[in-house]
Amino acid sequence: MVHASLGGTGLRAEELRDALRAAVGPGGTLAAPAFTPQNSKTSTAHLARIAGLTEEGVRAFRARMPAFDPVHTPSHGMGVLAEAVRTAPGAARSGHPQTSFSAVGEGARDLCAGHPLTSHLGEESPLGKMCGEGWKVLMINVGFSVCTAFHLAEYRIPKPPLRMYECVVKVNHPGSSGGQPEGPKREGWTAYEDIALDDSDFAEIGRTFPEEGIRRGRIGGASTMLFALPHAVDHALEWMTENRR
Repeated sequence: MVHASLGGTGLRAEELRDALRAAVGPGGTLAAPAFTPQNSKTSTAHLARIAGLTEEGVRAFRARMPAFDPVHTPSHGMGVLAEAVRTAPGAARSGHPQTSFSAVGEGARDLCAGHPLTSHLGEESPLGKMCGEGWKVLMINVGFSVCTAFHLAEYRIPKPPLRMYECVVKVNHPGSSGGQPEGPKREGWTAYEDIALDDSDFAEIGRTFPEEGIRRGRIGGASTMLFALPHAVDHALEWMTENRR
């Protein structure tokens, strides 16, 4: 799983994606977050978009918000490499309307299948599958503050805090004959409960990550870190258990 910020590095997203695919080999899989946090009523990305609008303006804006479409909806704030993975020929994408993942290569479709609403980044998400399979994480020109792997630890701490989420999705509605067959897709808001995700302490968690577990290097002019995803989750869980209140 790769996180990258290519601005100022001179690296080209498509070329880097293809090089990483070659590095993992024909039997490997390359994945990246393809998050869409603006598809929400409470995210920072959404609140920034409605800042300054009247109450009527907010209602009108939300009424026009398009539903998440795994095929066409671009990721938001994930970087050009993540978009290059999402749009790669043969790429798969999970169906979560806020925290989807894209993947390409062997096993990509299995990785992205069955991503439930109530598991943004939990055991049943692609992130949970990657951890169970012993994946590695590659960070290119970014720090631990954006390390998605740490979120899985939030699902493993005792009694994690919960919150409600709302987002726009495409849903089926019944046809005219007793609900069968299904009618066409329509768009609507859906609400669900999940872990209250919090990345505010990820940089600190990263500062205490054992250096012997990190392989540092460079790709072009960019610094890199490579480490085992399960190791990162275990470290984050230990840190959160001791330090979060």
